[in-house]
Amino acid sequence: MDAVAATGRGPTEAELEELRSFGEGAAVSGATVRALVVHHLSRTRAAWPAGTTGSDSVLAAVQRAVEALCEGHERAELLAVRHQEAARREFIDDLLYGSGEPGRLAERAERLGLRFSHAHVVAVAEGPVPYTEGDAVPRLVERAVTGRFGERSILLTTKDGRLICIAPGDRRQVLTHFAKQAHAATGGGRAAIGRPHPGADGIAPSYEEALRALDLAGRLDLEDPVVHAADLLVYPVLTRDRQAMEDLVRTTLGPLLRARGGPEPHLETLAAYFDSGCVTTQAARRLSLSVRALTYRLERIHQLTGSDPADPRHRYALQTAVIGARILGWPAPRT
Repeated sequence: MDAVAATGRGPTEAELEELRSFGEGAAVSGATVRALVVHHLSRTRAAWPAGTTGSDSVLAAVQRAVEALCEGHERAELLAVRHQEAARREFIDDLLYGSGEPGRLAERAERLGLRFSHAHVVAVAEGPVPYTEGDAVPRLVERAVTGRFGERSILLTTKDGRLICIAPGDRRQVLTHFAKQAHAATGGGRAAIGRPHPGADGIAPSYEEALRALDLAGRLDLEDPVVHAADLLVYPVLTRDRQAMEDLVRTTLGPLLRARGGPEPHLETLAAYFDSGCVTTQAARRLSLSVRALTYRLERIHQLTGSDPADPRHRYALQTAVIGARILGWPAPRT
């Protein structure tokens, strides 16, 4: 400070960088910004030149020095936050993909309140746009869930643009509330809940089940905003032999490709008819058609395919073929 008062020069860039490094080191050692500033100002007072000449220069130098100290402190804090975020993301990826060493996973999970002595369930929600952890929607959902159930034993995060909730298997109300809040916050998005699985390696299969349920719900055009993997187990069974399902769809529904306007209206009619319990009035209401128009479509399907949707002997094969067509994306979109 004596040099500043005598010459009027400010601190050099090298001196400022030295102060930034000092501030960074202070942050690493646990010193607060307040303690750092008080320390520097006390040293400034001790070095303050006698008389008033050069006061403005000294005060300007003090300001720049304090700014440099705070920049270094903030730089260290930012690096620490990034390191924590990277470690948390690595942990979440290990959990969801089952790629971590179980003992190490359990140790890290316990710090977040997850105890692998309990079975856990994963719920996944998606909306019209992808989300990241700092976005408003994930924060809103997290506040709603933790505000009601607390933070212990619950992990909320994002992955691949979707919202994720991990909770103990015996706390299904947490997942239901998460799904409800996600549905509202995403403007009508859909959530899927996996099945409970025990152990550190049980979260990955529950996550995969939830993802598959979410995909199936979209392919089947299910209306429910929340789907449970346990309720959709029949569909993977139906498509386990993909070649057999493709043969069934092609053989049973292939003749609809010759229909005027393509097969889509007839597939839509069959889906609505079966989803309505084969009640023509309800199916017609779903499609905004008259009963007469719906009946005509069903007769036309009978003529084209040789299978009568109203005949129990034909119904099962037709319904299974319609489900298979939805899952397989048949017919493929025209290019």
